[in-house]
Amino acid sequence: MPMIQVEGKGTIEAADGQKLVLALEDHGVDILHRCGGNARCTTCRVEILEGDAGAMGEAEAAILATKGIHEPNVRLSCQIRVHSDLTVKPVMTVSGSGMDAGKRPLD
Repeated sequence: MPMIQVEGKGTIEAADGQKLVLALEDHGVDILHRCGGNARCTTCRVEILEGDAGAMGEAEAAILATKGIHEPNVRLSCQIRVHSDLTVKPVMTVSGSGMDAGKRPLD
């Protein structure tokens, strides 16, 4: 099973192929996901510090470009299927935003 090192939280385990946002939420990581995992809001952004998060799909690339987010290591955790070890840093958090997390993304 892939191991996810979360900056400031420690290491969590994810099921192979699990959405990163669900692995984070299931292990108590403070992460937003306002659109329910549909690549529309960009609130579930993470910075990929180490590891291979896989190829970026068209929907993810389009919304990041629309929102003016061009950093190559910033990805939407709702669009990443975990297949290898990663080190990540959540960019937007529930505690830092004052918003509720949002509807739980579907698997």
